[in-house]
Amino acid sequence: MAVARNVPQVTAIRDSKNPAGPHLVVGAGAWASFMETLKADESAAL
Repeated sequence: MAVARNVPQVTAIRDSKNPAGPHLVVGAGAWASFMETLKADESAAL
């Protein structure tokens, strides 16, 4: 997975093995919330 955060207010995500393939663009706030949830779930699993 490749994640680009060089455009303000959005985060672009794509398959790093298929750079010409489809991509997903989400709002920066949604991405931050997603990452915080992953971190919290990881901590709970420990």
